[in-house]
Amino acid sequence: MTKPLLVTEPFLPPIDEYIELLEKIWERKWLTNQGPFHQQLEAELCSLLNVPYISLFSNGTLALIASLKHFEIQGEVITTPFSFVATTHAIRWAGASPVFADIDSEYFNLDPLQVEKAITDKTSAILAVHVYGNPCQVEELERIARKHNLKLIFDAAHAFAVRKKDKSILLYGDLSVLSFHATKVFTTIEGGAIVSHNKEEKEKIDQLKNFGFVNEKTILLEGFNAKMNEFQAAFGLVQLKYLSSLIEKRKILTELYRNGLRDIDGIKFLTDQPGIVHNYAYFPILINEEITGKSAAFIYEEFKKYNIFTRRYFYPLISNLPMYRHLASAHPSNLPIANYVSERILCLPLSANYTPSQIEYVIDSLKRIIS
Repeated sequence: MTKPLLVTEPFLPPIDEYIELLEKIWERKWLTNQGPFHQQLEAELCSLLNVPYISLFSNGTLALIASLKHFEIQGEVITTPFSFVATTHAIRWAGASPVFADIDSEYFNLDPLQVEKAITDKTSAILAVHVYGNPCQVEELERIARKHNLKLIFDAAHAFAVRKKDKSILLYGDLSVLSFHATKVFTTIEGGAIVSHNKEEKEKIDQLKNFGFVNEKTILLEGFNAKMNEFQAAFGLVQLKYLSSLIEKRKILTELYRNGLRDIDGIKFLTDQPGIVHNYAYFPILINEEITGKSAAFIYEEFKKYNIFTRRYFYPLISNLPMYRHLASAHPSNLPIANYVSERILCLPLSANYTPSQIEYVIDSLKRIIS
């Protein structure tokens, strides 16, 4: 039987490298609370990503919530319906109200024109997502945020190590939030981070993720527990050694997909944005049922017969979920492009562990399903 192909099979470094760091944790008996590996990982990430300050979190969702709590965001937050549900859940958990705006048809990010149309006197922030690691129209969103005196936060869960020319994409906006979940290009198994611009911001964010503690006797904020432990940090330090080769492998496999799918009618894939250094985190395709004669839902199920497990990222659309579809901004007539894309999107398996022959197998299987 053919080996199952998962949408993102995490890269696992040689176990000996991890065990060596685990032994150091045992020797120190320092398991969490800003331990040595935690501090080392923060420093190495700042250097690698070329950002001034980074605060590690136990997961990306808590980092998203903390980014909103940091600015004491209230009222309405304009966001995308085309994302993983954590983006919108975080707005609710932070005590604000999500307002959906439609996406662009090229890279499926928030459409700045639709964002500006959605602004009211209740709007306090914009929470945009770099979908699949493709950057939003960052300069235009920054212009809108400045014009209307709004905070601009980027959910950069997919955008680890992505650069716009020589500048990290994480430096745009007021804060950027990363995810280090096991499905990501860089992982700490679970984990996340907030990239901030100055020391004062980092100090407040670090207090938020540690119950609001300033020191042993002083608590100034209504914080919570979102600290990354030493085991997660150690796993991340080992992962970092292989990052450049992992991204290069993903790039090679992405080009194999593009070359193999180029001549299939009814299949659209994303190309690299000009001037962007990508991380090749995902390989989404858009299926035009009118041409292929097969829907994304049908192809998704048929792939399983070939032992290929794709993901419908992102379906269902967040705005169509029971807890959000009652919102005025969630009505399908307000989000025609997001609804269109969500019904037709499929992410093909992509992992640095895969071989060219496995990618070719996926392509050949897709051709057989369509024909």
